[in-house]
Amino acid sequence: MMTATRPPRHTLRIGTRGSPLALVQAREVAAGLQRLSNGEVTGEVVTFKTGGDKLTTERLVNAGGKGLFTREIDAAVDDGRCDIGVHSLKDVPSVLPDGQALIAYPQREDPRDGFITTTGLKSPKDLPEGATVGTASLRRESQTLALRPDMKIVTFRGNVQTRLRKLNEGLADATYLAMAGLHRLDMAHVAAPISVEDMIPAAGQGIISIAARPDDMDDDLLKLIAGLDHAQTRHAAMAERAFLVELDGSCRTSMAGHARLEDGVWKFSGEVLAPDGSQRWVQHGTAQSDASLDELASLGRSAGKRIREAAGGELPAFDDV
Repeated sequence: MMTATRPPRHTLRIGTRGSPLALVQAREVAAGLQRLSNGEVTGEVVTFKTGGDKLTTERLVNAGGKGLFTREIDAAVDDGRCDIGVHSLKDVPSVLPDGQALIAYPQREDPRDGFITTTGLKSPKDLPEGATVGTASLRRESQTLALRPDMKIVTFRGNVQTRLRKLNEGLADATYLAMAGLHRLDMAHVAAPISVEDMIPAAGQGIISIAARPDDMDDDLLKLIAGLDHAQTRHAAMAERAFLVELDGSCRTSMAGHARLEDGVWKFSGEVLAPDGSQRWVQHGTAQSDASLDELASLGRSAGKRIREAAGGELPAFDDV
C-alpha cells in the first residue's frame, strides 16, 4: 500500500537572470535549501531579463554601469514578487537597495579568468602581434593592454555561449571567460586558466550571493538561507567589496581585487589600471588566518587607500565610447 508523501511546507521564489549560467546558480541554491530543510523548503526559480542582458554590443560603461544585471531582480525582492535574489557577486553594486542584505555566500568556485582561442593557445603572451581580443570587461581590456600594448580590443557582449559563438565566427582571435562559470556549466575544458598572479580577477568573481529583505522574512527561513553561507568565502567577499567601496568602484574604472586564504595566511591583491594599460597601481596585504570580518574589510580598504594615494588621489576612468 502506497503512502502519500507530505508536500513541501514552503516554496521560496528565487529571482535570477535567465542565462544558462544564472539558472545553474539559482538551481544550486534551490537544491541547497531543499537539502538543508530535508525537503520541507523548495525553490521556485523566477527569471528576469535585466538591463545588462539587453545589451548586445555596448559596454556597461555607456549604459548605466553596475547594477544593470541586478536592478530588475532587486525590484522583485523589494515588492514581494520574489523572496530572494541570486546574483553573481561581481555584478552586485557596493550599495544595496534599502532594506536588502546579502544573507549568504555559498562556497566560491574557481576565481581565475580563463583564456580561450580556437587554436588552443594558453596565454595572451602567445598571441601573434596585433591580434584581436574580444571582451566587454574594462578590467580585462586594460590588463590585456598592460601585458600586450599591440593588441586590438573589440567588444564582446553576451552570455558564455554567445561569446564562444562570436569567437568561432572569427570576430576575435581570443577572449576571456570566468573559470567559475565554465566549471558550473561543465565547460572548463574550453579555457586555459590564468593565474591570479598574472591577472587579478574582478572583486567577487566566482562568488554567488543571496539577497533578501531580512525584516520581511521569517526567522526560520533566514536561518535556513544562512546555512548556505561559507565562512571563508564571506571573509574574502568582505575584503574585496571593501576595496571597491574605498575606491568608489564603478564601471568606469579598471580595477581588480582578490582575497584568498593561502598557506595559513589571508592574502589580498588589488590593482587599478589606466584604460590603455600604460599605468598600473598594485597593492598587496596580509592578515592572520583567524582574522575577523572587520579585519578582512580593513585589509581591502587599506589596499584601496594606498592605491588612491599612489595614483595621486584621482583614479583614471574610461570615457564613453
